[in-house]
Amino acid sequence: MIKAYLRLIRVHQWTKNLFVFAPLFFSGQFLNSNGLFESCIGFMCFCMAASAVYVFNDIIDVKSDQLHPEKKFRPIASGKITISVAASLSVLLCASSVITACIVSKPFLIVLAIYLAINLAYTLGLKQVSVMDAFIVAIGFVLRVAAGGNLSGIPVSHWLYIMTFLLALFIAFAKRRDDVLIMNETGSQMRKSISGYNLEFISSAISILCAVLIVSYILYITSPEVNARFAGKHPYISTIFVILGVFRYLQITLVENNSGYPSKLVLKDLFLKLIIAGWILFFVIIIYFIK
Repeated sequence: MIKAYLRLIRVHQWTKNLFVFAPLFFSGQFLNSNGLFESCIGFMCFCMAASAVYVFNDIIDVKSDQLHPEKKFRPIASGKITISVAASLSVLLCASSVITACIVSKPFLIVLAIYLAINLAYTLGLKQVSVMDAFIVAIGFVLRVAAGGNLSGIPVSHWLYIMTFLLALFIAFAKRRDDVLIMNETGSQMRKSISGYNLEFISSAISILCAVLIVSYILYITSPEVNARFAGKHPYISTIFVILGVFRYLQITLVENNSGYPSKLVLKDLFLKLIIAGWILFFVIIIYFIK
């Protein structure tokens, strides 16, 4: 039952909330005790809020999940956890997140409230609207970054917002491709919004986002503000990791047809983990060790 509850709140999805630490990390103040402590609290709040949304979503989608080849094994769809117990857990997680946010700061509470509101709207209907469903997922990542900046008191660059949005949108469309493949193979629509997608449209969208994401990163990493801050440290070298990471994800999506669970991919794909680790290590070195 412990495993069932952990699956229900989707602990593996908590990796998405690491975006809360992005402003603190790139500012070079990650070791700032006050900023790190506040960001950790924000991370926990988003974990509880996200889990509350996931549980609520599984309650709403229980019938469609029972028809899905993989989602039918989820705790509620499989009957391991009752809807009433799941509903109580969702309310408890949501309340805990909001109460903690109230204690932390009012601006952070507002960001968290917006996150909960758009995800509630997403679960109750907007996820059935093609394209809009992917955009709402991407906005959720931007809100995480905004929350991190608010908690740490660090102004967030517009470039960080743009790249976060593009990356999240790229991954969201890649995930929709997996649902289209299932629809083509089984004839079953796992969600209503899939009727507005096909492989040609999603492949085109992914290609466009891939190109725009890489170009945006190059423009950012070679911009005057970055060059002034990292003078002589050659930050543009990190572009290698970004291009390699994007192409690896494209390979997983278009060749291996395995982009349905992004969070699990990050945790399980060794090549992708090495790329991300290399990118992070590069910035750790030039931000915290090279003076």
